[in-house]
Amino acid sequence: MSVNIAAFGNERDGFSEDNQQPSLFWSYLRRSALISQIDSSLSASHVGNPVFTEYQACVFGNVRLVVHDCPLWDIFDSDWYTSRSLIGGADIIVIKYSVNDKTSFQDIKESYVPMIKKALNHCSVPVIISAIGARKNGVPCTCPLCTSDRRSCVTTSEGVQLAKELGATYLELHTLNDFYIQKYFGDVLEYFMIQSLNQKSSEKMKKRKKTQKCHRVQPPQLEQPEKMPILKGEASHYDADLHNLLCCCQCADVAFCPEDLSTVVEAHKVILCSASHLFMLLFEVKSPADIHDASIVHMAQSLFAVEEGATRGVPPGVPPVRVVVKDAVFCSCLPDILRFIYSGAFQWEQLEEDIKKKLKDPEKTEHVLEKVKCILKTPGKLNTVKDCRPHQIKRLYNTSLRLFFNTPVLADVIFKIQGATVPAHRAVLVARCEVMAAMFNGNYLEANSVLVPVYGVSKDTFLSFLEYLYTDSCCPASILQAMSLLICAEMYQVMRLQHICELYIITQLQSMPSRELASTSLSIVSLLKKAKFHNSDCLSTWLLHFIATNYLIFSQKPEFQDLSVEERNFVEMHRWPSHLYLKQLADYRNYVHSQKCHCAVM
Repeated sequence: MSVNIAAFGNERDGFSEDNQQPSLFWSYLRRSALISQIDSSLSASHVGNPVFTEYQACVFGNVRLVVHDCPLWDIFDSDWYTSRSLIGGADIIVIKYSVNDKTSFQDIKESYVPMIKKALNHCSVPVIISAIGARKNGVPCTCPLCTSDRRSCVTTSEGVQLAKELGATYLELHTLNDFYIQKYFGDVLEYFMIQSLNQKSSEKMKKRKKTQKCHRVQPPQLEQPEKMPILKGEASHYDADLHNLLCCCQCADVAFCPEDLSTVVEAHKVILCSASHLFMLLFEVKSPADIHDASIVHMAQSLFAVEEGATRGVPPGVPPVRVVVKDAVFCSCLPDILRFIYSGAFQWEQLEEDIKKKLKDPEKTEHVLEKVKCILKTPGKLNTVKDCRPHQIKRLYNTSLRLFFNTPVLADVIFKIQGATVPAHRAVLVARCEVMAAMFNGNYLEANSVLVPVYGVSKDTFLSFLEYLYTDSCCPASILQAMSLLICAEMYQVMRLQHICELYIITQLQSMPSRELASTSLSIVSLLKKAKFHNSDCLSTWLLHFIATNYLIFSQKPEFQDLSVEERNFVEMHRWPSHLYLKQLADYRNYVHSQKCHCAVM
C-alpha cells in the first residue's frame, strides 16, 4: 500500500539571498522518526523539462511514501498533462508559499488555485496550505513607480481565506525547525496519511466482501423495528382558562363599583394580586413598607376605597368585598382593563384600541392608560407594561401565581390529605379544572365547605397536581411519580397534565440503555396495566410497542407472564427481532459451522 503526495509552490522568499535553505519536505523526511529508506531524484515533465523532485521513502514501517515536490508553478502553464496527472494521482495535496512573497501568493490565488479546483473536480482529496517564514516588518514604499511593494507580507487572514476557498487546512510555519516540522506540519500530514490509508483499506475490504458475496451464503438481514407511535402534545390553554374565569365570574370575591354604586364588575383577589403590587397593597397582602414605591401607594389610596375589615379571603357563601373606584372614567373602562389582565397582560395594543373606541377622547385615554401602567408596574422600576416585550410578560401568572401556591394568603379552601392540610384558592381551581369547577359550584358539600377531604392520592402527588394548576408546568422526579400524577390528572380530568406525564414516562424509558432496562426493578407491564385502567390509551399503546421492540429483554422477565392473551398476541405479532429472522440466523450459523469458516458478521 502507498501514499502519494503532490506538493506545489516555493517555500523560499523569491527576493531572499538564502537560497540554500532546505525544502519543507526534505526537512520533514530527514527529521521524522516514522520515515526510513529515503531516496530522491529529479524528474522531468511530459515535455522533457526537469520541474519537480521525487522523494521515495517508507512510512509506518512498510507503507510506500511518494512525494512529488514541484517548486515551480510554471508546470501548470507549460505542461497541463503532467500537472493534471500529479493532482489526479495524489492522496494529499500540499500548497506552499512564502509569507514575504506577495506577488507569488497573488499568482497562486488568481491563476493556479482555480486550476487545482478544476483538476480535483469535487474529489475528496485533503489539501494543506502551508505559509512559511517569519514576516518582515519593513514598511513598503508608496511610490507608484516603485516595485518594492512586492515584498509586502501575506497576512494570516489572506491565507485563511484561500484555505476556505479550497476547503483546505491552513498552517503557518515560522521556521523549518524541529517543532514546526515534526510537531506541527508532521502531525497534520501524518493524520491525513492515516486517513488515506484507512480509506484505501476500507475500499479494499469492500471489494473483497463483494467478491466473497458471489461465493458465500449471505447472512440474514435484520429489518428495522416498527416505528413507535407518536404522542401528540396538547397546547396550553392557561391564559384562556383565566380569561374564561372572568367571563363566568365563578367564585368571585371582589366587586368593583363606582361611587354611586350603579354598576358592579366582579373579579378575583388572587388573580389581581398575582398581576399587581397595587392590588397586593389594596387587599393587605403587602404593607406600604413592603412596596417601597410611593407612586403605587398613592395610586391605591387615590383610586380605590375598600370596605372595612373585608380584605382577606372570603369564605363560601359570603358576598364579595366591595371596592369603590373613585375615578369615574377609569371605572367605565374597568371591564376592558380586567379582561386585559386576565388574558395575560400582553395585548397592550388591543387594550389601547378598546379604550380609544370607548372614550373617544385622547386626553382621557392617556389618563386611563397611565393609571393601568402604574397598577401593573414593578416597584422601584421605571419600565412600563407597554415597553416590555410580549415574551417577557406573556406568561405572567405561571410565575406570579406561584407566590400563592401552597400558602394561606387569600386562601378560601383547605384540602385535608393524609393528615395534613393544603391551602388553595377556589378561583384558580375552578378556572383550571372542570371537575373542581363542578364540585365548588354544584350541589355538593364542598361548595359550602372550607375544609375538603381528598382520598385516593398521596400528599406529594396532590401538591404536584396543584402546582400544575397554578403554574401550568410540572417536573416529576421519577417514572413512578409521573404515573401517580397521571392517575391524579385522570381523576380530575385535566387532560393536558395527563399528556405531559405520558410524554415524561415515554422520554425516560426511551433514554434507558438496554443493560439498565434488563436490570431495572421497574415493572413496565405494571405501568401498562395502570395506563389501561386509567384510560391512557396513547401510553398503553406505546408501552405495548416498547415491550415488543425490546422482546428479547422482556420475554426473560417474570412480569411478561402477566400480559393478557390479547396483549401477548400483539407483542408476538410486532416483536423485534422477528421469529423469521431468528430462524434464518440459526440456519446461517449452522451453515457457517458446517463450512468451518469464519462468519463476516458474527
